[in-house]
Amino acid sequence: MLPDPLKNSVDYLVIGHLTRDIDEQGEQLGGSAAYAALTAAAFGLKVGIVTNSGTDINLKMLENVPIANNQTSETTTFESWLENGKRKLKVHQLAAPIQIHNIPVAWMDSQIVHLAPVLGEVSPNMARQFEASSLGLTPQGWLRELDEHGNVQFCEWPEADFVLQQSMAAVISEEDLLGHTSLLNSLATSVPILANTQGKSGAEIFQYGEKLELAGISSNEIDSTGAGDIFASAFFIRLHFGDSIEEAGRVANLVASKSVERRGLLGVPTADEIYDLIPKAA
Repeated sequence: MLPDPLKNSVDYLVIGHLTRDIDEQGEQLGGSAAYAALTAAAFGLKVGIVTNSGTDINLKMLENVPIANNQTSETTTFESWLENGKRKLKVHQLAAPIQIHNIPVAWMDSQIVHLAPVLGEVSPNMARQFEASSLGLTPQGWLRELDEHGNVQFCEWPEADFVLQQSMAAVISEEDLLGHTSLLNSLATSVPILANTQGKSGAEIFQYGEKLELAGISSNEIDSTGAGDIFASAFFIRLHFGDSIEEAGRVANLVASKSVERRGLLGVPTADEIYDLIPKAA
């Protein structure tokens, strides 16, 4: 009998919905969890994903990653398009929320835990379950809600202070804020380290009231989808293993800038690319 991968411990646990992403070029596997997990695997960590999705999703890109999937009848499905130069999102179906009992017992003591909701599927209370782990957050899914037509819009995040205070670091993007940039300073006062990714403009990192700015890196951009999640995974890993915020930020910035040169999950760095890029971050 083959061993059950859900009974083996993992180093990097990511919790959030895997998604079907539809755009003008077709359909692909998406979700912050997918990008973060594959990035962590490229860094050489043992990775596990906890999600809910149906049988209508192609998981071939994740065939080497153990997935605890409480299969539901639906998979969270996003349609995206550009409108006046800005990306718009519409949700066609939504998977069930992820519960704490969906997490394999062997994964509860992971070194790094990454809460990566895409649309409120991870309860804020889950942040208190991993006191022995380095907890990283990509809170975009707590800043989203749907209007009556299924379009994604910004929403308030009343649990922000509580959740952020439990974490090691959080990564957010300008796109997540949907113009509510005044929220950034409020978030930065609640979390030990907050990185705000700014696409071609680079990133800014807040720690104890100080701000570090990382310049953008020139890339032949094809698709920026998932770049923020790749940045987050690299950033959390490097922080956990002892980098300063500047060292971790430089590595994450380089890895993310490389990712936009390929489409979708193909942009996730390989282990060889990470090996080549890290010395350039010094």
